[in-house]
Amino acid sequence: MPSTATATATATAGAAPPRNARIVAIVSFLLVLAFGVWGLLAPDTMTSASVGLLNYVLDSVGWLYLALCTGFVILAAALALSPYGRLRLGPDDSRPEFSTPSWLAMLFAGGMGSGLVFWGVAEPITHFAHPPGDVARASAESARLSMVITNLHWGLHAWSIYAVCALVLAYFIFRRGMPGMISTPIRATLPASTGTSALGLTSDVIAVFAVVFGLAGSLVMGVLQVRAGITEVFGLAPTTALSVFILLLMAVAFMVSASTGLSKGIQILSNLNMLLVLILLGVVLVFGPTAYIMESFVNSLGDYVSALPAYSFRLLSYENQMDWTSGWTLTYLIWWVAWGPFVGIFIARISRGRTIREFCLGVIVLPTLFSMFWFAALGGTSVWIEMNSGGGLAALVGDDIATALFAFLDYLPAGVLMGAMAIFLIFIFLVTSADSGTFVISMMTSEGRLNPRMPLKLAWGTAITLLTLSILLSGSVAVAKAMAAFGAVPFTLILVLQLVAFLRTLREEPVGRRKPA
Repeated sequence: MPSTATATATATAGAAPPRNARIVAIVSFLLVLAFGVWGLLAPDTMTSASVGLLNYVLDSVGWLYLALCTGFVILAAALALSPYGRLRLGPDDSRPEFSTPSWLAMLFAGGMGSGLVFWGVAEPITHFAHPPGDVARASAESARLSMVITNLHWGLHAWSIYAVCALVLAYFIFRRGMPGMISTPIRATLPASTGTSALGLTSDVIAVFAVVFGLAGSLVMGVLQVRAGITEVFGLAPTTALSVFILLLMAVAFMVSASTGLSKGIQILSNLNMLLVLILLGVVLVFGPTAYIMESFVNSLGDYVSALPAYSFRLLSYENQMDWTSGWTLTYLIWWVAWGPFVGIFIARISRGRTIREFCLGVIVLPTLFSMFWFAALGGTSVWIEMNSGGGLAALVGDDIATALFAFLDYLPAGVLMGAMAIFLIFIFLVTSADSGTFVISMMTSEGRLNPRMPLKLAWGTAITLLTLSILLSGSVAVAKAMAAFGAVPFTLILVLQLVAFLRTLREEPVGRRKPA
């Protein structure tokens, strides 16, 4: 039987008005199209505008993002450990739609799978060679610090942002029976007289904007890495034409996948992604410094847990190194917020029937542990190579960060074969991200339909490809990161409003109350 809250909400909520969905679709599509054309006609101007906006935000309110995202970590832990952790994201008798392995594979692939492949070697070795503060470069201390910093960027903070975005939506969609729109929590809790309709429309448009830009920026980094891999493994020149070919091939692949639906295309690709990741990880464990990798994981786990309270509020302002914090930690946090509506809706869509406690464990704790092990294997081995095997890797990464993974694989047996497999893995990750992103945007612009229509998915797939192409013309990872964060700035306020609405509504649940005598 559905809970009382579910039954009541289902009876009163109804569906989002079709007119609103059409307005969101038209306005957001035109905005994305305009930016895509702008990038094609004047890429330098769009590049300077996006980088300038990001730098302004980092300089002005970077402290707020660090405090806010640390608050998400605390909130997620509190919800999981509280009596509310027993609530199901759906009626009380509901059960998960997907098996736990497939669920974890899909949320991991949609959340940051391609990012981990891109930065698995690049980030630890960069911090090892150029650590912040007064730490000596390329030292044992910088090796240890590099893992702490990397895990801070890819650990609990990142996944807590995703979890909060997803949990709010999953609660209102499945437990309260409301449409799967970003504006749903706001519309559900604010009285109509306060301008809820206009605020809701604005929220949905901003969310679509954030998703499209976050996805396009990440796809650009993936395409650049695939190009770097092809250059390293097959010796082709790293031309713009090659980048465009990779992007168009990816577009065809993810549109074909989108035509098969969530339970087929995305689920199959996500499971394939995880299989290839585990194979790559296994090869590194077997042929790399196995004992050192395990020692690095255990060390980094302890260092991360002990440093987390201090680093969660650390801005390096006293050390006069805010530029470093802005360029790394704060940029990452804004990046995760930019991906919040995309990953949030996607994770919400695949999490029906799970309890809040199970949700937090699966979305935050397990991916964090896997990410830490991934960086211990690839990043730890790259540091070991620098310290014990002649070095040279840090210099290669410094020249072109997109080549980091393939330069690393050259140190392992069957480097060419592993490089080819890595290219395929990154490509499939890109297809999965684009596929799930198109699916989510189509949900957001079709009244929150859990299974959007194919023409809408194809239209958004084309728009995303166009915007990605316009960013790709810059050929810069820094520009791609800036564009990925472009939509996060306005979405942050929407996220706070969503969260307030969620906490207000959650108090209506009878969890933990004494039953009347």
